[in-house]
Amino acid sequence: MTEDPMNCRAIGIVRSPFKERGDAPCQGRRTDEISSIEISPEYQEGLDGLKTGDDLFVLCWFDRSDRSVLKTRRQGTEDGPLRGVFSTRSPARPNPISLTLVKLVEITGGTLRVRGLEALDNTPVLDIKPYSEGIDTPRETMGCDGKLL
Repeated sequence: MTEDPMNCRAIGIVRSPFKERGDAPCQGRRTDEISSIEISPEYQEGLDGLKTGDDLFVLCWFDRSDRSVLKTRRQGTEDGPLRGVFSTRSPARPNPISLTLVKLVEITGGTLRVRGLEALDNTPVLDIKPYSEGIDTPRETMGCDGKLL
């Protein structure tokens, strides 16, 4: 029997000071709060190479978001026009996957302490990826040699 290629598994869980939707900032950059990410034992080997001070992208499954929304307003523009969710950072979307750039404050065993994560407490973590200036900087700001202009 083959495994469904779209089957995601959480690699860990967020332990956050944000308990309810109204507690969390609309973007991680708008908070200096520290959250923890507890990585499941079977995935902890994948943390090898991370170090304090690293910038990391954390992908979470916003399990309490409305998956039926296709149009919304941008944050802070409640009187603005409705826009498609794919042109916004709204957590309400068909697949509520969040992408947040955080700073790794400390790593102890299988627990990462990070600054700037807007996820609610008990949010499933899907993946962690390192930020790379050479890959994650928009093309318009890169020269032919791959260096910042």
